[in-house]
Amino acid sequence: MTFMKPLTLLLALSLPTLALADNPEPMPLSYAVFEAAIPHMDLAECPRDLAAEDRFCRVTVSHDEVHVFAFSYDGDSPFVGHATYPADGLEALLQ
Repeated sequence: MTFMKPLTLLLALSLPTLALADNPEPMPLSYAVFEAAIPHMDLAECPRDLAAEDRFCRVTVSHDEVHVFAFSYDGDSPFVGHATYPADGLEALLQ
């Protein structure tokens, strides 16, 4: 039994990653991926500028901003919109 040389092994392991990096097509963001990767809180309702009957929203706070992500109820709940608000405008967002 022979073992791969370290450089050969490194190249073999990196090829799938390189193929993805060169793929020009964007990958859609599903809610399942967002939920697993991004710390967030659920919103009872989307803000007015993102609100729609077929959507739900999640919120994150980063730096001095509030980021709201909207997802569709259709299919695998794809990402459909985003809005950023200054943290000092939080009261207006919650109305």
